Amino acid sequence: MDYTEIKKWLKENLTDERYSHTLGTAECAKELALQYGENSEKAYLAGLLHDCAKCFSTEKLLKIIDDENLDVVSGEKQNYKTLHAPVSAYIAKKEFNITDDEILSAIRWHTLGKLSMTNFEKIIFIADKIEPNTREDEYALPIRKLLNEDNGLNKALLKCYKETIKSLVDRDLKICMLTIEIYNKLLLAV
Repeated sequence: MDYTEIKKWLKENLTDERYSHTLGTAECAKELALQYGENSEKAYLAGLLHDCAKCFSTEKLLKIIDDENLDVVSGEKQNYKTLHAPVSAYIAKKEFNITDDEILSAIRWHTLGKLSMTNFEKIIFIADKIEPNTREDEYALPIRKLLNEDNGLNKALLKCYKETIKSLVDRDLKICMLTIEIYNKLLLAV
């Protein structure tokens, strides 16, 4: 696939920092896919498009969600920072003709996650959190180390959720019930 048009669109619709994050996520997703036996080209594409709606205004995100009747989970609208995920999957499909359900699902669930994530979805979720371009080493390095252990994807994913929950608590923000359910399920999986 030629990524020229996608990158051009992203450059026009994202801030410079978000664009750098996007490129880092795509490369990290590709590397993790190779490490875990997943399709690296699909992972790169999902990483490239995972935040394509991130810089849309909250009003625009809500309008697209409502106008297109996009499926959002209970409590997802509590935190405007997660609204870009369903809209990014929608944009990937509408704007770039992505029809691969695995790619669309990974984009859709890269912020909250879901209870039964595939390895591919876990890779995109984790790549978003640990890419080297914009993520702090203090946060990302412990997660990267876990990826090299047995059951590394689940251990790294659990660490991501632990850090997210701590951050939400520290900032007095609401925690989506789905986040707690996933965390509890991951505790049993590692």
